[in-house]
Amino acid sequence: MRRYIRYGLMLIGLLGAVVLAQDDANPPQPGFNLEGSDARAVEIADEVMNALGGRRNWDQTRHITWKFFGRRTHVWDKWTGNLRLENKNMLVLMNLNTQRGRVWKDGAEITQADSLAKYLKAAKSIWINDSYWMFMPYKLKDSGVTLKYLGEGQTRDNRPADILQLTFENVGDTPQNKYHVYVDKESRLVTQWAYFSDANDPEPRFITPWANWRKFGNIMLSDARGDRKHSDIAVFRELPASVYEDPAPVDWAAITP
Repeated sequence: MRRYIRYGLMLIGLLGAVVLAQDDANPPQPGFNLEGSDARAVEIADEVMNALGGRRNWDQTRHITWKFFGRRTHVWDKWTGNLRLENKNMLVLMNLNTQRGRVWKDGAEITQADSLAKYLKAAKSIWINDSYWMFMPYKLKDSGVTLKYLGEGQTRDNRPADILQLTFENVGDTPQNKYHVYVDKESRLVTQWAYFSDANDPEPRFITPWANWRKFGNIMLSDARGDRKHSDIAVFRELPASVYEDPAPVDWAAITP
């Protein structure tokens, strides 16, 4: 009987390990350059995802809103690609996957086809830029990315970090960019990045901290980028369809995160 009990406990342990492994799994997106990436860099990218809350929690997070550096507000449905973008005198309600939607400028809807297409394309480019400034650590194994491990170093505030290099191929609006991403030795969160406008540039164009990590829903997000800061960050399980379909202002006080 003891032998059966022991085998039963072993089986439960193995099943638990399988479940844990599934929860911790962080498969690359189709098109990620796994062959060209360093194994150590890929391992660190997985550690970052776990520190952020895990791939499963990221995938299950649906609606996120934030204000990019006090300039413009995004409401993004990760599952469908729906986007509400409020930018100064312009409102965009669109789907990022189909690039179809509606645009209002100074309160008047843009209906001329060429002008509408131009504004929708510009809105998607804005989202690509702003979302990378917000979610880059979740995108280390995205399509078109190659990861290299540059070794150990220190951030500007003298904290030890592992340094990853991100380069791109045939993705986004600026595939010639390069980033050096600093992963904190203790927290395994990204705490700094260096941006190169061209991958061949010897020096970065700027270096910016990623600070003030906090939990929103089941994931971690950072709002501080040195002198600039995101604001009005919130994660929602559900949002009314009107957020993405109705140009009327959203009554956020009536919506519970």
